[in-house]
Order: sequence, then C-alpha cells, then structure tokens
Amino acid sequence: MAAHEGLEAYFRNDNLGGLPDTINALFYGSGKCAGCHGEDPNDLASIAGQSFPMDPMPDGWDVNVVDDWRSSIMANSTKDPFWRAKVRHEVITNPGHAAELEDKCTSCHAPVGHFAAHHEGAEYYSLLEALTDSLALDGVNCAVCHQQDAAGIGTRFSGEMTFVEDTIYGPYGGGKDEYPVQYQPMQSFIGFMPLYGEHMTRSESCAACHSLITNSVDLEGEYTGVSVIEQATYHEWVNSVYSEGPEQQECQGCHMPQIDDPVGIASGYAWLQPRSPFSLHYFVGANTHMLRMLRNNVDSLGLNATEAQFDSTLDRTLKMLEEQTLDLTASTYIEAGEMHVVVNLLNKAGHKFPSGYPARRAWIELHVTDADGQSLFHSGAWNPSTGHILGQEDVAWEPHHDIITNEEDVVIYELVLGDVNGDPTTLLERAHDHLKDNRLVPRGFSTAHIVYDTTEVVGGALNDPNFNFSSEEGEGTGTDQVTYVMPEGWNETTELQFTCTVWYQSLPPKWAAPMLELEGDSLIEGFRTLYAEFVPTPERIASLEWTETISDVLEETAGSTLFAFPNPSENGLLRVKAERQIGSYAVFDGTGRSIEEGLCPNKELRLALPTSGTYLFKSDAGSLRLVRQ
Repeated sequence: MAAHEGLEAYFRNDNLGGLPDTINALFYGSGKCAGCHGEDPNDLASIAGQSFPMDPMPDGWDVNVVDDWRSSIMANSTKDPFWRAKVRHEVITNPGHAAELEDKCTSCHAPVGHFAAHHEGAEYYSLLEALTDSLALDGVNCAVCHQQDAAGIGTRFSGEMTFVEDTIYGPYGGGKDEYPVQYQPMQSFIGFMPLYGEHMTRSESCAACHSLITNSVDLEGEYTGVSVIEQATYHEWVNSVYSEGPEQQECQGCHMPQIDDPVGIASGYAWLQPRSPFSLHYFVGANTHMLRMLRNNVDSLGLNATEAQFDSTLDRTLKMLEEQTLDLTASTYIEAGEMHVVVNLLNKAGHKFPSGYPARRAWIELHVTDADGQSLFHSGAWNPSTGHILGQEDVAWEPHHDIITNEEDVVIYELVLGDVNGDPTTLLERAHDHLKDNRLVPRGFSTAHIVYDTTEVVGGALNDPNFNFSSEEGEGTGTDQVTYVMPEGWNETTELQFTCTVWYQSLPPKWAAPMLELEGDSLIEGFRTLYAEFVPTPERIASLEWTETISDVLEETAGSTLFAFPNPSENGLLRVKAERQIGSYAVFDGTGRSIEEGLCPNKELRLALPTSGTYLFKSDAGSLRLVRQ
C-alpha cells in the first residue's frame, strides 16, 4: 500500500477526532494537517528520540503537534463561550457598531473564516458566520500561523494579518548544512508548498493578535476619536530584557518549549530525516478557568479534544504559573512598636503579569496569626464560594499601594479601563483611558523605551520608588516591594505565623457581572449557565509560610512623606516637598548612577531631570520615584 493510501485509510477510520479537513479560499482545516502531523498509526513520526531512517517506537513519547494543540485556548478560540458572550455584550450595548465589532473580534478568534471571507471580497465577517462555519470553528489553527506573510510581520496589530496562498512556512531547512525541506509529500497530498520561514521562530509572528488597540466610544455609542490599548503583550515583550541582547527569549521559547530530541515531523514517509530542535505545540497561557470550563463541557460545546487532553494542558498551565511566573520573598522587622512585613515580588515572565485580556488580575494575600491561630492581620482574603476578594465587592477599583496599613486595603495588580466619565468599565469599546495599570512589568522594562506609550504604567505605581526600580540596579528590575505595617504593639515576645500568597484570577466575578445582567441572549445565557458551574477560584502562583519569635525591638527610625510635582514632568523641572527637612539627598538615573547629590536644609527642593526616563530620589526624609516623559 502506498504511503498516501494508508493515510486515506486513516481518514476513513475517522481518526481525526472531529477536526475539519476541508478547504476554503485560503486555508485547509487542521484535520488535513493531522493526516501527516497528528498521531502516527505506524509509531514512526511525531515521537521524540527518533532515528534515521525511522524505526517504529510504540512506547515512545508522542509529541504530535495536532493533539498537543487541540486542547489549547488557541484551538478553541472560536468555541470559547466567554468570547462569544462578550461579543454579544458589546454588540447589544452598541448595536450600530455590530458589523465592525464582530468583524474585528473574529479576526483573531475566528481567523480561518474571517480572512478567507475578506480574501473573497467580503467587507465584514459576522459572529453568526463564524459559529456556522466548520472551518472558522477550527480556531487559530495550523494554517493561520504557518501561512502568515513574513512581509511586515511585527508591524501589524489589532488582528491585521496577511497570508500567502498555497504555501506553508516552517522553521526547518534554512541552514546551509541543514537537511533541506522535502516538498514532495505536502505537494502531493494537499498541493501546498512547504518553505523555510525564519519568521516562524520569532515573536513577531504573535504580534498581530497579541497587541490590540480599540476605538473608543462615549456612553451614547459615538466615536470619540480616542484609541485605547486593550492589551499589548507583544509590546510588553519588546519593552523587556528578553527582546534583544544576551537574555533574548522569543515568545515561542516559553509557550512552545523546545526539546533537542530528534522528531520525524511527517508520518507515512519513513525516509524523512528527523528534525531537531523540535517545538512542542503546547501554546500554554494562563487561563485555567476557561480550560476547566472547556474540559467539563466537551460534548455540549462540540469540542475536538478529550478530557484527558485538556487535563494535560491544564497541568502544563499550572506548571508554568507556579514555576515560571514569579519569585516571592518576604522579611519582617519592628519599628516604633509596629510590625513591618516587607514583601518582594520579581516578575519572571517575558511580559507584564498579568498580561493579555484586561480582566486578568493578581493580588497579594498576607495573613498573620498568633500561636493560638487567632487572626491578627489579614489583607487580600477571598471568598471560596464566589471568588470575590473580601471587602472589594463594592469597591469600584482599588488604587495601587506601596504601604498597607489597613487590612481592608489590598495590593491588586491589574489594568482598569475607564469610560469617558472616568468610571471603570468592562465594555472594551467604551474604554476611553486606563485608570490604573500597575501590573508587574518584565525585567528590562523602561519608561524611556520607544514602545512605552503602548505599555504605560498608570496610577500610583508610577510614583512608587520600589516599583521596577532600585538604587542599586536602577530602572528595569521587574520587581515590586510592598510594606505592610501592623500597629499591634509588638514589643512583647510573641510567636507569629505568617502566610503570604500571590493569587491569579483570569475571569473575576466583578468583570463578568455586567454582562451576566443582560437577559434574553442565547450566547450570554449559555455562558451564564457554564459560569455558574465554575467558581472563579484563583490560582496560587507563589506562597510563603514562616514563623518568627519577636524578642527585641529595632531602633526607631524617623519617617517622612515626600511629594513631587509635576510628576511625571514633561520638561524635567519639578519640585520635591517633605513634611520635614529634606537633609542629604541624591538623585539616581535609570542605570543606578548618581547624577546629583547635595544637602537641603529646607522642606522644598527644585530639581531638573536631564533626559526622559525614571529616577530615584533618596534623602534623609525618604525616597521617591521621579519620571520625566
């Protein structure tokens, strides 16, 4: 039996798991790819550690790209019940913009249908078309990534992409001494030409959908002429230590981890030479809430992955969140009879944390108890039956905190969108501004970077001297330091139990609530039913537990409050004021170099910051972060 005849028999045995294998004006469905790049019935291809020529490896590690991909959020982007309901929420609110809204949303969530329709001359592509198109339901499938045009890649955003016809780009065959691309199998089977595409291994191939700018409307649905950054994960990576230099790491390095084991990448052709390195098509993100929702509703949502496959993606997601996201350290001391807990966080991700869709948030929970288990201080507690942060249910939005003195205040890292009136909104089209963005920035992040206007820090974090800044390293530390002050009279010898946890939540109840208030829409009703089954339980990203016996009191040090205005300064000129004499002071630039030192016997000081960037002002009266735009 010829190789391609064996593959046709494989199709007839319905081994595609429901994946579509038809073609439209631009793309084949993933089922057509599965014939060669899915599970190999002969145990030759897609198994790590393969030899040349290939030998059967029935007990080997199956790394076929189709089965790893099919349980990812990428594969299920069109079937995502929250996305469907959210599009309806936006359209119901602004029905006059229905065509534009649905066309924009389908460009990233249903690209197989969207771009084929536009290729054939359609002006808009609707949500209904996507939900009734078997190829559009393929989500972000193989072709959407591998047919991207290299020209202009990394310069197109907000779902703007261009594609080549009848060509598939891959990462192999570009080196002078590398085994060349074998085009015959793909040409004979689907008529597409496989070519080496250097852009397939670069973060730019992710840019078009992972930086999104929206056009703002007022409360009457009229365009304001203002554009708003809805998400900018790609640009956050650009503004990091990972985009260039000795620590360069592409998006694929984390989300498609490489193995060095040789892998035969196409079944039915035992004469092909295995390739190395090989990128595992995990596409792991952080949205565990949706993954669990999909896993438990495979049949009702018409999904093409099994519960076991979703379990694998969930395990990988949790592993990334717990091991590759955040470092957490803490210390304690007593000053003026008050307990201080200093919490330090380091962002290890290649972008802000949290990143992506603006619902995402992370927060710190600090709980202090005595030897009898009596709670003495508890900030950031949450309700396990609803997923709410306690005390935050009726708070519009929580400001950034550098120092916490009241357990009702919580350190929440998030992006808060505001409408034309300055009120927080979960409607993306009504977003007119960022009210707050104190999400942890990546290492190397700079306020002077060319893409800072797309990745701005907004609100109190901008003036926090411990946010992404230290006097030793300057700007770009990717850290934040939070001090908790608890006036409980710790002079006595007391044994205390400390628990500090950083939680992450992909779909907080306060974000979903406005949409779920709408009645009568089938897609919103469908999501409401699913959402009710799954409390938005946050994921534990990092946690510390320690016990300390307080036996002595540290020497009291005087403190003071500093102010600077204007801060940020457009021309670098600003004034620093204190509640007491400033005394000795120094100004450090973004590299940690002292650019000015002096003695100020007064409560006010004038400064001139030489260039754009972030500076640290340190004095006898305290420290302050200064910014020149």
